[in-house]
Amino acid sequence: MKTKFSCKYTLAIVLLCCNIFFAFKSVPLSERELKKENKQKATTAASVITATGNQVYCPQSSIKIVTDVAINSTEELTAIYIQISSGYVNGEDTLTLINANPNLTSSWNPDSGTLTISRNNNSATLSEFIAAIKAVEFRNSSATPKGIRNFSISLGQANYLPSSKHYYQFVSSPGISWGNAKRAAAASNYFGLQGYLVTITTLDEAIFVGEQLSGTGWIGGSDARKEPYWIWETGPEEGTQFWYGRQSGSTTTFAYWNDYKEPDNGGELALIGAEDYAYIAPPGNGQKGRWNDTSLYGSSDPANVNYPRGYIVEYGGMPGDVYPQISASTSLTILSITETKAPDICGSGTAVLEAKSSAGTINWYADETGANVIATGSSFTTPVLNANKTYYTAAEFEGCITKRTPVEVRVNIVPQVISVSNPEPVCGSGIFFLEATVSAGEANWYNSKTGGSILGTGSLFITPNLSANTIYYAEANNNECRSLTRIPIEIKIYPLPDVQNQEVVLCAPNSVTLDAGISNMSYLWSTGETTQKITVSELGTYYVDVTASTAGNCSNRKTIKVIELPAPEIQKIDVDNRTVTIILSNPESYYEYSIDGLNFQNSNIFQDAPGGLQTAYAREKIGCKTVSKSFVVLVFPAFFTPNNDSFNDVWEVTGMENYPEAQITIFDRYGKLIAQLNASKKYWDGTINKIPLPASDYWFALKIDNTQPVLRGHFTLKR
Repeated sequence: MKTKFSCKYTLAIVLLCCNIFFAFKSVPLSERELKKENKQKATTAASVITATGNQVYCPQSSIKIVTDVAINSTEELTAIYIQISSGYVNGEDTLTLINANPNLTSSWNPDSGTLTISRNNNSATLSEFIAAIKAVEFRNSSATPKGIRNFSISLGQANYLPSSKHYYQFVSSPGISWGNAKRAAAASNYFGLQGYLVTITTLDEAIFVGEQLSGTGWIGGSDARKEPYWIWETGPEEGTQFWYGRQSGSTTTFAYWNDYKEPDNGGELALIGAEDYAYIAPPGNGQKGRWNDTSLYGSSDPANVNYPRGYIVEYGGMPGDVYPQISASTSLTILSITETKAPDICGSGTAVLEAKSSAGTINWYADETGANVIATGSSFTTPVLNANKTYYTAAEFEGCITKRTPVEVRVNIVPQVISVSNPEPVCGSGIFFLEATVSAGEANWYNSKTGGSILGTGSLFITPNLSANTIYYAEANNNECRSLTRIPIEIKIYPLPDVQNQEVVLCAPNSVTLDAGISNMSYLWSTGETTQKITVSELGTYYVDVTASTAGNCSNRKTIKVIELPAPEIQKIDVDNRTVTIILSNPESYYEYSIDGLNFQNSNIFQDAPGGLQTAYAREKIGCKTVSKSFVVLVFPAFFTPNNDSFNDVWEVTGMENYPEAQITIFDRYGKLIAQLNASKKYWDGTINKIPLPASDYWFALKIDNTQPVLRGHFTLKR
């Protein structure tokens, strides 16, 4: 029991020691710094700072960054942090504490643009900190600075960005993974604000975080969920996609990727898709402050660009955050000329020059050093100029005058088109290479004498394929100073003889005449003949070159195919009562039809065909290769009148004589057999056993032979 008890507690002590070891390893701040930080967090409700001082800065002067500042605090201050939070130019901008207090010490960090005013070993009162802030001056060393400088004055160490109203802090933690950095950031708190691994959504924020913090490291972007869709995994932007793709990707909100080519990672990140986590690259690895991507753990080599050096925590924007008033901001607008415009003059004339300034009044000068102001305001109209001239402008505010900015007016020579090409005429159509030489600038090409759109520029212009006379125009353009007129270039297209290719049918063994189709031309046939028409008797392809005697002597070739059409083939003749349809096994549009051999038609259907034995004809429309086939039309009289007047005295089926085996049976309405007709008895006279039957309707059945169906119908006997 004792041994067991001892082992149990020994294990507990080992685990406790391990936890303490890893806990201290993951905490980036020293114990003293941690206590200091916690003390700052405790001042959330007890410390408030406000400041005024949005001013105009005169170049190469010094100016206080505030006009007034107030701090209300029940806690003892140990330091004030003043940072140029946007617009900072390293190497030009500086902050300096003037009239130093023996109880305070100031230090300037040019990398982050931060002036720290801290209490030394002696105590410093709140009023001494306030006086020190009022004594801080800004200075820029450039003769022509521009832009706006924003200053944040904070009671805490974290950097404050006025545009986002958030706080940012780099935490040094060499070798930390992205996941551990994310958890550590989420566990941090700054004056009551919840921390998270930074999300960067604007260029202002990217420059501030990437260039002015004291280190570089992990940020909250990842494409681990779905490659290559990068989203923010932390903070209020969690789940927001900000970029997709790789080199051919696209920004959807804001991205600041580095185009730096990383060195070989020694195989550590060879796995495709492993670089799923974003970080700000260290200085010297591409553009400062831009992002790279690497694996969850990065490189294990401290010399490698992908080695994790720490992480950046952002405070602000989370639900429930109550913003402390521990930071104030002011700004300086640098007096400068921000924009100028000077239109060119063509030949000679005046120009309206324009300028914009960040503040104050705009002055215009005739030279770089002369004292006389020739005009004031945002625009200035020059006198008539015949040559290039440089004017100068400067901004003035409360006695401060900026360095003069040159504004050059260019007077362009009016150019001329010196020469153009004159292309030779062509027959039919062609593409032309037009050339123009100008005295200055380059040539513009048009298809209209005035107006229109530019078709091309340069000394050479290639036309599209043209088939009609066309005029193009060339003008000279010297920096938008155009020649006074456009020079025409006429393109002449001679028309070709208008010939149409043909197919001609030959009825062998006859001959056929081929016609070039156009009179009063010169002709040359493939047979060697030179007349407009020739006669041929063989199938094949013939052509004739037709040449005009007008300007250009243009020739055009006509092709004539001499063909033979197949003969029609009658498949069958359909007879429906007296409607006859001729059906071919090879119907074509070039066939015509007849049932009398004299009158032909395009339709193969004939109405009211005469009864009896008939002949159907089909032939080519030119009259050759006629085929025929016989057929019978049976005509059943609808009535007969047996009154011996020589008209319709008997009932007889016309055409029945063509069917020697045919037999007709006649019945009355009750089905009684009345008569039978055949080859020997071809008609019925209306009697039975020579006794006249009464007027009535009678029925018949015609059996032609054993191969065809029985035809049935009825007729009327009239008395």
